Amino acid sequence: MKAAIFDMDGLLIDSEPLWRRAERETFAGVGLTLTDDDCRRTTGLRADMVVEYWYERHPWRVPDRTAVLRRLESRVIELVRAEGRAMPGVEHALGAVRNGGLRLAVASSSAVELIGVVIDTLGLEGVFEVVSSGADEKHGKPDPAVYLTTLRALALPAGECLAFEDSVAGVEAARAAGLFTIAVPDPEDFENPGFHAAHLKLPSLVDFDLSAVTG
Repeated sequence: MKAAIFDMDGLLIDSEPLWRRAERETFAGVGLTLTDDDCRRTTGLRADMVVEYWYERHPWRVPDRTAVLRRLESRVIELVRAEGRAMPGVEHALGAVRNGGLRLAVASSSAVELIGVVIDTLGLEGVFEVVSSGADEKHGKPDPAVYLTTLRALALPAGECLAFEDSVAGVEAARAAGLFTIAVPDPEDFENPGFHAAHLKLPSLVDFDLSAVTG
């Protein structure tokens, strides 16, 4: 293996609870009362896809979807800056792949601005050689587009790269791109059959052992 590609939300940073809070607040503004379980339905999807998901099921008149998207992303950025914390094992996993000589990249569904805020909040400036945003792609995860873009930037074939993901949509995207895929699900979602598609499933990044995937 020559590179490790990391998802971001829920994998590097404990942001899924922050996303759920921001979604509940933002969609309450257009008359939707969402629960945490409602929000979990869209875990791993790009923010604009989350807005479309709820608009299709409960359409609203004003504000328009672009304004709702801006409110949602702005609120998540505020929460990450105020409360963002690394997921358990991030330092261990990054150190393990770096010490193993692998190059590091991020392939996230989030917008470039939020990726930058997360990297700054976690003190990871300069750690990743390539940072790719799914917001720049025509299609978001589970489409493999953001991973394919990352592979092109690394100039590496998929077979020489690992992908770390915490969502079913992310696992599907990484597998579709041809990557060796490691799932690190939320404990509440650990038994979700959607994670069976991953080559390896871990309870936490703390449990990652590079030798288990490189022989």
